[in-house]
Amino acid sequence: MKKKIAILGSTGSIGKSLIKILHKDKDKFKIILLTCNTNYKELLKQVKIFGVKNIIIRDYKIFLYVKKILKNDKINIYNKFDHFDKIFNKKLDYTMSAISGFDGLKPTLDIIKYTKIIALANKESIICGWSLISKNMKKYKTEFIPVDSEHFSIWSLMNSSKSANIEKVYITASCGPFKDLPIKSFKSITPKQALKHPNWSMGRKISIDSATMMNKVFEIIEAKKIFNFEYSQLDILIHSKSYVHAMIKFSNGLIKILAHETDMKIPIFNSLYPGYEKKIKSKKIDLKILNNLDFHKVDYKKFPLTKLIRSLPNKDTLFETVIVSANDCLVENFLSKKIEFLDIAEIFFRIVNSKKFQKYRLKKPLNIEEIILLNKYVRFKTNNLCV
Repeated sequence: MKKKIAILGSTGSIGKSLIKILHKDKDKFKIILLTCNTNYKELLKQVKIFGVKNIIIRDYKIFLYVKKILKNDKINIYNKFDHFDKIFNKKLDYTMSAISGFDGLKPTLDIIKYTKIIALANKESIICGWSLISKNMKKYKTEFIPVDSEHFSIWSLMNSSKSANIEKVYITASCGPFKDLPIKSFKSITPKQALKHPNWSMGRKISIDSATMMNKVFEIIEAKKIFNFEYSQLDILIHSKSYVHAMIKFSNGLIKILAHETDMKIPIFNSLYPGYEKKIKSKKIDLKILNNLDFHKVDYKKFPLTKLIRSLPNKDTLFETVIVSANDCLVENFLSKKIEFLDIAEIFFRIVNSKKFQKYRLKKPLNIEEIILLNKYVRFKTNNLCV
């Protein structure tokens, strides 16, 4: 019996990596749904290879165009994520949610009802909507697997351990392209320089978050929510090789680390094939790296956004939406050269420390609409400071 799969965001880097893995074992899987925003050419290639009968294209003009060119094909084409009840008549075995940004929050929340396992690679969903997601997963008995290499590593290392049995969890950071750059040179950093990650091939937004180390702030927040940690249990270690992805010190004295090469296909593959039931082609153990793992503490002067971790609220609140929204907006403004690299942290703290947004530290998200409205409001206020 073939496993039934859905991929939300199948044309992005995570989606394409999963497609490559599925292609090598095509006879074991049936893809029920694929979705994209604008990249219809890649989507139609995937549809042809796997014989997919349901697709969602979010861009309305492209949706109309594809509907026209596929009018004689027996493929259901939708423009919105409001048709899951028409698409799924039985629970899926596995869903990958890899739509980037806030656009991924609602479909992630809605598809939980229709899948046995949800593999999640959308930071905004976890950071801003975890209380809503975990409620739905409990209600519909859906299993959760994190896909980010750091969180997949923590998940693997913990096994069945409880957070109370863990003294410290270290999430590693490559520190992006500016680990060795003198702080006096930070004022002249260009978007082109910030996009050159030394280890990973990533999208523009995540590359800038890596350069500012905001991505690690997000990963700390995600780890706290996913695994029910206290922030005092979590820390960042600079590890420029990106070979070790997480390290856990247990209360029984054991220390475990998880290492793998810089290839997102590895955590994705293991989310699809739990345990050791299948093999993936990978490189031999790199003894040069193992003999020189080289861990360091974070330089808070160079990367001031990481100081935010010290003052985060311990409960799920709308303040996390303020953080994500302000940063997203600032990264966009930096990439379009409206602000300088150092302005990202300076304007960010002006936003999150203002009275109008500090009040959200005490407010729990009650529904998805509340999160979406706040995101728009924060972006509006942040944009005003970037003019």
